[in-house]
Amino acid sequence: MITGRRRFNLYLLTALVALFAAGCQTAQQKKDKELATLRIYLQAGAEDADKTMEVPIYRAQPMQVRIQSNPVLSEAHVASARVVDVLGGFDLLIQLNRQGTWLLQGYSATYSGKRYVVFSQFGKDAQEKRWLAAPQFNQLLKEGILQFTPDASREEAEEIAKGLNNLAKKNESNDKW
Repeated sequence: MITGRRRFNLYLLTALVALFAAGCQTAQQKKDKELATLRIYLQAGAEDADKTMEVPIYRAQPMQVRIQSNPVLSEAHVASARVVDVLGGFDLLIQLNRQGTWLLQGYSATYSGKRYVVFSQFGKDAQEKRWLAAPQFNQLLKEGILQFTPDASREEAEEIAKGLNNLAKKNESNDKW
């Protein structure tokens, strides 16, 4: 009779381990399905008022920046994203693909001294929409790297990076025949 109990306990233990592993896998699959968008807009002058819009940057003390209505770079140009530690906080580092690198190099040369404005949708079902930053083009960006301090918590920045990486993997697999 004792061996029967042990066998039952072994079956119970196996079933619990299988359920736990399936639950962890489901949570990981949900994380892998999270997506985020990224749109880069260029600062515009007042002369093209019909093709521009003003957007608020930084929620705590918003400043209005006039930008072109159409983005010049998007999540389709993202190769990878990650959150990096910097003195006093963290930055979001975006590595662009080859096409995005070429475009960024051209825009950083043409728009030197002007701002580029970063917009993202992220979170559950990409419901959170936010203007993240408006850094200046201070140098030629020929490495295809955008690094900026986002108007977001570290957790939100991690969500954005994870969502962009998931989308980059999805786009990469779709590009293969």
